[in-house]
Amino acid sequence: MNLKLIKGMRLVLATHNPGKVPEIAALLGEGYELVTAGQLNLPEPEETETTFVGNALLKARHAAEASGEVAIADDSGMSVAALDGAPGVFSARWAGPGKDFGLAMRKVEERLEEVGSTDRAAWFTSALAVAWPGGPAVVVEGRVDGDLVFPPRGDRGFGYDPIFRPEGGDRTFGEMDPAAKDAISHRARAFETLRAWLID
Repeated sequence: MNLKLIKGMRLVLATHNPGKVPEIAALLGEGYELVTAGQLNLPEPEETETTFVGNALLKARHAAEASGEVAIADDSGMSVAALDGAPGVFSARWAGPGKDFGLAMRKVEERLEEVGSTDRAAWFTSALAVAWPGGPAVVVEGRVDGDLVFPPRGDRGFGYDPIFRPEGGDRTFGEMDPAAKDAISHRARAFETLRAWLID
């Protein structure tokens, strides 16, 4: 089996989050036909793993088997040092069923106040998995460190981007234009590794 992502291939993005599509499309580069699990009406699997790598693999394998096509999944989230790595793999769940990240960002701020810590260190992790139906899967991980700022700043990106300022920068991910974020993000770092294995 040729474990390469060939130009012209159709790939299933194992997500129901439309916000991830442009970012992943930009990182993959031109030449792929992308369709989401949401567009194919594939059910969302329950994320039962305790790590980003485990959940990315679970989602990619589920989408590959359900669609019969090569699937790519991302499991990512933000971890806060003072909160023992929370929300971590529960990053999306902190936003509730309505995926309200305004609520999730307030929850982070409230938890920091509760623990009484002034440590604002945080990091984003992205695990990317590519799975072939009935076949193998490849998974890689990327990370970017930074700190938290309140109140949230900027309305670009998605999720916790408006409160996360990458190391060495003065703007949050929510204030950066997509190309600038894509150059340094956790997802970009994971894609760099993935591209070396499966594309280049």
